[in-house]
Amino acid sequence: MKFKDYYEILGVARTATGDEIKKAYKKLAHQFHPDISKDPAGEAKFKEVGEAYATLKDKEKRAAYDDLGRHPAGEEFRPPPNWAGSQAGNGFQGDQAAQGYSFDDIDLADLFASFSQGQHQSQRHTQQQGHPIPGQDYEMATQISLEDAYHGTTVELNFSVPEYDAEGQLKRVPHTFKARIPQGMTNGQKMLLRGKGGKGFHGGKDGNLYLNISFKPHKLFRAIDHDLYIDVPLSPWEAALGATVKVPTMDGAVNLKVPAGAKSGQKMRISKRGLPRHNQQHGDLFAVTQIVVPSNLSDKERELFIELASASSFNPRENFD
Repeated sequence: MKFKDYYEILGVARTATGDEIKKAYKKLAHQFHPDISKDPAGEAKFKEVGEAYATLKDKEKRAAYDDLGRHPAGEEFRPPPNWAGSQAGNGFQGDQAAQGYSFDDIDLADLFASFSQGQHQSQRHTQQQGHPIPGQDYEMATQISLEDAYHGTTVELNFSVPEYDAEGQLKRVPHTFKARIPQGMTNGQKMLLRGKGGKGFHGGKDGNLYLNISFKPHKLFRAIDHDLYIDVPLSPWEAALGATVKVPTMDGAVNLKVPAGAKSGQKMRISKRGLPRHNQQHGDLFAVTQIVVPSNLSDKERELFIELASASSFNPRENFD
């Protein structure tokens, strides 16, 4: 049989705590979730991560796995003598141990199938006893436009989650609902939707859904927290002489006074024209000047530039000397 290094799959040390293993699992499960990942191998990785976590999160199963020792991932190996028999008390059937369990005929995940079965039966027994079982929390990602972030929007979420039915059978159940995203959200912010996760049983609370919000690229603006940035092209004469130019904002154009001698990359603040905050205030809009030279000159323009070059003593590279 081929060895699978569950610690390597989760990216944790063999001395990792239960919390560290859980944190690593949540991160990878979200990354490779079939409803989120665009990786062609994402579903297979998602299952592999789930298999590793199912073993390492349980103290008995983790101890049994550690007893197998260390082996390179993918290496053909045979468990220590009498290993199958020593695990008979942990869920393996007695007749299997007595007959000499053949590890060559099974996958490593099957070594712990009895543990998973026992865990499932225990959970089903708990359901049948009527004890409250809270629903599971989930995370998913959604993209919105900058305009939606500015004004607020409603998004329709479609995803499926594993849930236990009344008979204790695990099934994937589709979830579809609309969620209101208010003003004041920022790129990368996480939004809590209470009770929109996995279903609880026998009075147990439904789980929560954490919505990871990201902004779609905008043709004009860049967002950093609640502030916006926009590149403002200036002609050489506007930068040299100063000018008043119209600059678009999320709520209509405004006039921006550019001082004489403006430099490329210079930032000018337009107060309270950024994204809204929860306290009814706004971030700022920063206009970043970019000096643009005409690529096609008329004869008159060329003549004037030659005249300027002859008359000017300005040297932009004087610091080279």
